[in-house]
Amino acid sequence: MGETSNAITVEGLGKKFRLMQDRNWTLKATLLAGHRTRYEEFWALRDVSFEIPTGETFGIVGGNGSGKSTLLKVLAGILRADEGSAVARGRLSALLELGAGFHPELTGRENVYLNGSILGFTSREIRNLFDDIVEFAELEQFIDEPVRNYSSGMYMRLGFSVAIHVEPEILLVDEILAVGDLTFQKRCLDRFARLRDEGRTIVVVSHDLDMIGRLCDSSVWINKGELASVGSSSSVLEDFISHDENSDVNVSDQSHQLRLKPDDLVKSLELVDVNGHSMSSTASGQPALIRVRYDADKAGEPVTVALGLYRADGTHVSSINSGAATSAGNDVGVIEVDYEMSSLPVQSGTYEISIALHSRDMTKVFERHTHLFRFEVDPVAGSHQTGLVALGGNWSAKNVDKGN
Repeated sequence: MGETSNAITVEGLGKKFRLMQDRNWTLKATLLAGHRTRYEEFWALRDVSFEIPTGETFGIVGGNGSGKSTLLKVLAGILRADEGSAVARGRLSALLELGAGFHPELTGRENVYLNGSILGFTSREIRNLFDDIVEFAELEQFIDEPVRNYSSGMYMRLGFSVAIHVEPEILLVDEILAVGDLTFQKRCLDRFARLRDEGRTIVVVSHDLDMIGRLCDSSVWINKGELASVGSSSSVLEDFISHDENSDVNVSDQSHQLRLKPDDLVKSLELVDVNGHSMSSTASGQPALIRVRYDADKAGEPVTVALGLYRADGTHVSSINSGAATSAGNDVGVIEVDYEMSSLPVQSGTYEISIALHSRDMTKVFERHTHLFRFEVDPVAGSHQTGLVALGGNWSAKNVDKGN
């Protein structure tokens, strides 16, 4: 493999763990075995090889337990390879598990300085970056609170802000953007684009296949610890999605609905017409209804449904939440929630709907699915409108001055 133009080179990488053969042994059985605990080797990664060119945005996809996060930890230097090698060239910043690198008893301010010092920054350098870090994280009011009191979203915002403001040459990001609100996710993606334009190398692990497809130049698919596909993101995602029925990605060609699993709170999200029929395309200005079904029993308390509408290029069109309007009186079983639009107010194009289920007071996020449903809006014949919004008005004219 060529190395001079690569930010990361992975060759024949293997990582194994020792697992107890029988975790249900009694004390008596352990003593009779002569105090010897029996272990077996489990290879989380085996014979994985790929290159990431400098300045490229690179995605890592795979099912649950496939080895994606283990791979990222090896790249970050947190885990040591048992076979082969993984070499990163340049200043590296990693945003892995939620709260990783934070001390719960320290304040947000103290953790910023702690993380900066670990990355090799002086106190003066951190002080110069501090205000920008806190402002991006939107934590001005809470920066002197112990981080043990932070919500998962606050943890994520602070960790992400530190990671990007230390100006890494290589940025590694694990799934944790899923806990952020939609507005902050958009800011993160904008910052990713800026880092990419600056020639930084970004490596992203995510289940959000639409985001991987839009953001990443190339990707790798890890399946049960082995390299299943590597190349352009479009080809890798096609391989991954079409793998087989046992994949943890559920794609319905009929509804364009992605990534829902049986244990999710959200059971379905669809666009329906006035007759209640599911549709994957409609026309600008036509009536439409977004229908959501969710499992109220799993939520355990009343739920607020939040919807975000995006153009396929990532442009945020609108967001709305239901407040208390989604109560069915007796919130048990599967609840169906409708958001009805008398006229779909967008121009022609491809659009995506994101959904989040919150507690009524909006302090907790039960579940979030970004860009879950994709649909097409067809142009209206004879329309002369351009832009994003379909105004839906009518022209008229009359003579107000007939002259002499």
